Amino acid sequence: MEDNQIPTLAEENIPSSPKRKKGGLIIIGILLAATLFYIGGMSRQISIANIFGPKTTATPAPDSDYIMPKKESDRLDVLILGIRGEDDVNAANGGPLLTDSIQIVSYDKRTGETSLVSLPRDLYVEVDNGKNDKLNAVYEYGISHSSNSLNFIKEKISQITGVYIDQVVVFDFASFKEIIDALGGIDLTLAAPFTENQQWGYKFSLPAGKNHLDGQSALYYARSRYSSSDFDRSRRQQQIIMAIKDKLLQLNFVGDPVKSFSVLNMVRNNIKTDIGVWNIGQYLDMAGRSSLDAMKRTVISTDNLLIESKENGLYVLLPKSGDLSEIKRLFSESLN
Repeated sequence: MEDNQIPTLAEENIPSSPKRKKGGLIIIGILLAATLFYIGGMSRQISIANIFGPKTTATPAPDSDYIMPKKESDRLDVLILGIRGEDDVNAANGGPLLTDSIQIVSYDKRTGETSLVSLPRDLYVEVDNGKNDKLNAVYEYGISHSSNSLNFIKEKISQITGVYIDQVVVFDFASFKEIIDALGGIDLTLAAPFTENQQWGYKFSLPAGKNHLDGQSALYYARSRYSSSDFDRSRRQQQIIMAIKDKLLQLNFVGDPVKSFSVLNMVRNNIKTDIGVWNIGQYLDMAGRSSLDAMKRTVISTDNLLIESKENGLYVLLPKSGDLSEIKRLFSESLN
C-alpha cells in the first residue's frame, strides 16, 4: 500500500523509513501554523482567536473515572479539532462551532514513537454535570459555559481518553483549504474510486490511482460523509494529513522561513491554540527523534470499540464495553 492510500482496517502501522526521518518536523499538517512560529524564530505565544451493530437504549458511557489523568512527563498529547467555522456558507444551518474532526497526536519522548487516533464525533458522553451530548458539541458548550474554552475541551477529552492532553489546536476548514492551496495542492493515491453524490450540490468524484487535489477538492474529500460514513471520513482526514506532511517536506517549508510565513499569514485568523513559546523544546525534540512515516494510525469505530444506538431519535455511539475503559486502554497502549 502506498503512503496515502486509504487503509482498509481501523488500525494501520506504516513501515518506518530512515530516509524520511525529518517527517517529525511537522507534527501534523494542521499544526503547521503553530510549529512554524517556533522554527521561524517567533518569540511570542500563539493565541489566535477568530476563527452499524446492535441497538441499545442510549445512556452516556457510565464511567466512575470521569476524572483528570495525571500529566505524563515522558508523553506529549496534542488535540487537533476541526470546526466548520462561522465563515462557512452553510454555518447557520450546521453549527459553526461543532467539531467535525477530532484527532489526537501522541508522542513518546523516550522512544520517539508517534500515533494518530481519531475520535468519532457521535460518541455519547457526559459533557458536564447532568449534561449529556455528542462529543462534537463539547467545544461549543465550553465556549458558552467556560471562561477558558480551550482548557474545557482539553480536560473533557483527557477524562474520556485517560491521557493528559497537553495542548490543543482548533482550526476551521477555511484555513485547511488555504494551507493546501498555498502548498500548490496535495497528491493522493486512492485504492478505489471515491464518489459523493449528495453533499455538495453536484457529483464529486475521484478516480482510483493518483490524484492531485486543490484546496477545495481536498476539503470535499475530507468532509464528505453522505455516501460513506464518519469512520471512513476520519480515515480520509488522516490520509490528507499525511499528504500535507509529504508536500511540506517536498517544498522544504520548514527550512524556508519566507514560505513558512506566507502560509502562516493566510491561516492565522482561523487558528486557536494554547501552544506557547515555552513549548519549543519538546517540539524540537519531537522533530529530531520521531518519524511520521512510522506513525501508528487508528480510527475508533464500530469495527473495534463502539456500537450504534439512539437517544430521543438521535444517532449516537456507545462503547461496547459499557464504559470508557477500552477507549482509555487503547490510548494508553497507542504508543506501544
